[in-house]
Formats: sequence, structure tokens, C-alpha cells
Amino acid sequence: MDSVIGRVGGKCLLTIHFVETSLMLVFLRDSNTSASVIQIINLLDKVLGNKNFSQLFPVILTDNGSEFSNPRCIENGPDGKGFQRTRIYYCNPSAPYQKAEIEVGHEFIRRILPKGRSFDELTQADIELMMNHINSYRIKKLNGKSPYEAFSFYYGEDLAERLRCHEVAAKDINLTARLLKK
Repeated sequence: MDSVIGRVGGKCLLTIHFVETSLMLVFLRDSNTSASVIQIINLLDKVLGNKNFSQLFPVILTDNGSEFSNPRCIENGPDGKGFQRTRIYYCNPSAPYQKAEIEVGHEFIRRILPKGRSFDELTQADIELMMNHINSYRIKKLNGKSPYEAFSFYYGEDLAERLRCHEVAAKDINLTARLLKK
């Protein structure tokens, strides 16, 4: 789990990367706060149900950013007192190589949303469109399959649908800034 910042002080992204399938979920947040991260984790838990959430997120690896500074609420729910739904672990400081695959995913995001671009005019629907294109791109690591295909194979199309993931035909994939031109 990580963050991608647009304009400082503006909207930002929460990214969640599934290592075994390379699928990445991205959520637009109004600000880079711990409360905004917890809100998204709680939403995922609600949409997926406790059993599916715990299956998909047995462990969450992240950096030491202040937005991840409330592990109790991430692990146990909004009040920090529920059952343990996941475990959160932190990378060593200044060690982005410990979560290198999510950084590769960020490179795809930056093809569409170049560094310095404000995310303030974007909607969650825009972010989902972008991620459906990225998650449909076939990659060598998956023997020419897309992250969407790998995720759907491992976890089922129903879970992909609940996460608002949809496949984009290979001929229609657009990984350029033109995808989200408004």
C-alpha cells in the first residue's frame, strides 16, 4: 500500500498492489491523511465482506508515511477494537526496494497522470477507468496475461467486479495522458 501525490495539498491516490497477480487498486482521496486511508480500508471490508477481505489482505506492507500511522484501526476496524482483519507491516525507512512492484505500478500511473499534475479535477470513476486500462495490459511476469486475468483466475470474476475492476480489450488500452483529458 502506498500513496501517489498530485499537487501538494490537493487530492492524492491510495494504491494497493496484489503481488501474486500484479493487480493494483487505486482510490482517490481528498487529502493524504490517516483517516482517509482507514475510510478506504473500511469501505473495502464492507464491500468484500470480512471473509473475502481477510483472504485478499492477510498482510499489508507499506512505508512509514503519516497516512499509515494508525495500524490499530487499519488492522481491526474503525474503533481499533474489532477482530483482526489484517496485519500491517512497515518497510525500513528509505527502502522503497522493499515494495518495488508497487513502484512499477506507479510508473504506469505516471504515464497517464504525469508528476506535477493536479488530481483535483479527477473523480473516482476517472481513476477506475485508468486502472482498468493498466490492469488489462499484458505483462511478461504473468506469461503474457494481464493482472486482471490473473486476479480473476485466482479470486474469481465476482471479487473483481466487487472491486470495480473490468477488462479492457487489448486493442483499446490507452496508457497515455490522453485517456483522462477533460
